Amino acid sequence: MPSFDIVSEVNSMEIENAVNIAKKELANRFDFKGSKAEIVLEKNEIKLSAEDQFKIEALVEIVIGKVAKRNISMKNVEQCEPDVSPLGHARQVIKIKQGIATDIAKEITGFIRESKFKVTTQIQESQVRVTGKSRDDLQAVIAAVRGKDFPVALQFQNFRD
Repeated sequence: MPSFDIVSEVNSMEIENAVNIAKKELANRFDFKGSKAEIVLEKNEIKLSAEDQFKIEALVEIVIGKVAKRNISMKNVEQCEPDVSPLGHARQVIKIKQGIATDIAKEITGFIRESKFKVTTQIQESQVRVTGKSRDDLQAVIAAVRGKDFPVALQFQNFRD
């Protein structure tokens, strides 16, 4: 039986490259000379810290710009609220979403079911497996899912005959 998987993954090397480019820009920017601003990548989180609210906003702008240029979907990037201490020091976390959350996976399977395709869907951890009798049915599902706007960026992998 032909099948494929619907996943939502972000290439970790692209994130690493974007953070490294942002660090280089941070080192060269005139408005950050002599300040204690830093960008740290930890697994699926980019942690930013700076001396004040203005500089943290500038850091976020730098990092988001670099991430966007690396063709990473902004649907998989979540900005948390900045944390400003009473002394003025600011921190912020940018989370990178990997995998499909259960509620979104249910939304995807519900959409496929409502579209009355002759396929079966199965939620497997952070991905959705779609199985059907013909390739044409699966390709129609891919086209329909691409056409609908879901809250995460979706990729289609492991297409098997």
